[in-house]
Amino acid sequence: MMVDSGNAGYRITPVFNRSPRIWGIILIAFLWTGMAFGADKYDYIDINNPLLKKVPIAIPLFKPVTGNASEQETAQTGANMLAETLSFTGYFKILDRGSFLVDAQKADVAAPVFKGWTSVGAELLVTGGISLNNSQIEMELRLFDTYNERQLIGRKYSGNVKDLRVMIRRFCNEIMGLLTGSTGLFESKIVYISSGSAGKEVYSCDFDGSSPTQITHNHGINLSPAMSTDGKWVAYTSYAKGKPDLYIQNISDNRISVVDKKGMGISPAWVPGKFELAASLSFSGDPEIYLLTGTGKVINRLTDSPGIDVSPTFSPDGGRMAFVSRRGGTPQIYVQNMNSGHAERVTFQGNNNTQPEWSPKGDKIVYTALAKGNGFNICVVGVNGNGLMQLTSGQGDNESPSWSPDGSMIAFSSTREGTSRIYVMTAFGADQRRLMSAPGQQSEPKWSPGVTN
Repeated sequence: MMVDSGNAGYRITPVFNRSPRIWGIILIAFLWTGMAFGADKYDYIDINNPLLKKVPIAIPLFKPVTGNASEQETAQTGANMLAETLSFTGYFKILDRGSFLVDAQKADVAAPVFKGWTSVGAELLVTGGISLNNSQIEMELRLFDTYNERQLIGRKYSGNVKDLRVMIRRFCNEIMGLLTGSTGLFESKIVYISSGSAGKEVYSCDFDGSSPTQITHNHGINLSPAMSTDGKWVAYTSYAKGKPDLYIQNISDNRISVVDKKGMGISPAWVPGKFELAASLSFSGDPEIYLLTGTGKVINRLTDSPGIDVSPTFSPDGGRMAFVSRRGGTPQIYVQNMNSGHAERVTFQGNNNTQPEWSPKGDKIVYTALAKGNGFNICVVGVNGNGLMQLTSGQGDNESPSWSPDGSMIAFSSTREGTSRIYVMTAFGADQRRLMSAPGQQSEPKWSPGVTN
């Protein structure tokens, strides 16, 4: 398969793959790219296993085809970038290049000597070759299973050298797709709130905290951002007019719809795959959850109970909605069938469980729990109320959890360093680490549902 974008992009050509199944072509920004995954199943990474052992992977420096200085530099940059991208997931053990017995820059990219890699403990190996012609780059990348001595993925990319990072991320997405069955993490974004400028504004960044971009500029207090499935719209609560109203903003051209009704408009959540969202509105009295069009027109009322109903979040198929309600006396999480309207309580431990988000896999809900004497912490529970697991403990207040689009990671805000920052961890609470360091405070992260390039 070859996808050619002419002068405006780059090509991707499978070098070799045992599994020819093609999932499609995706347009990202000014680039056309192709994505293919194997139909074979490899059980290297089970992201549902809380005792997961990190997979040892060798990522040697890529091979410069002609050996000139520019190629040497780009080969090192590309290899480092790929290692950093995979390391971000917490599922790989990146082996020290100082331990390698093979000089990959002199070896055949397509035919590695596997014993040289298994002897240093590598279960997986990535090899790469790079050729530069002025500003144009051709890059060949391959993933090998060293113990079974076979190639799993092979791709050849060509385009402008400034697209190196995009190419690397696309290949890493293919690796994760093959090894875990899920993809999309490395082309996703996170929206969040930052007080680094005047007020509290909505920002976005890449999955790893890079490329922060300010979205709102109203110099007011903005809260609870949520990105639409297609990545083109962000909904949030803003006090720009003095009270909490719901805003729906197009990210590229800044078109804004305001749900300016009596009372407040808070905690928006998009319906998966639709230009619709739910939010809690109080124009009729107590805060209740309503379904709205993407332009802010009320479609119908979804909840009707004494006390507050807030923080909706939908199952991946949109057939069920989790939310927070005080109908039982304390804030607890409920799950409601969208057809019947029947709701059942999911959380029973603790007196303050809020900020739920449904997992992309559809089987779990992550949320914030207030434990007496232990502050706010992140917990996860099955959608049937079973399998409760606390993921954070003893490190400040931890709030606003949000799943990565592949369900392998969770972003959240924490005050463990004093000031609120955004952190990430694996789906089982491992490898907790700060995502970024920026002026002011950062909070309320919300991962995009999918690819947003």
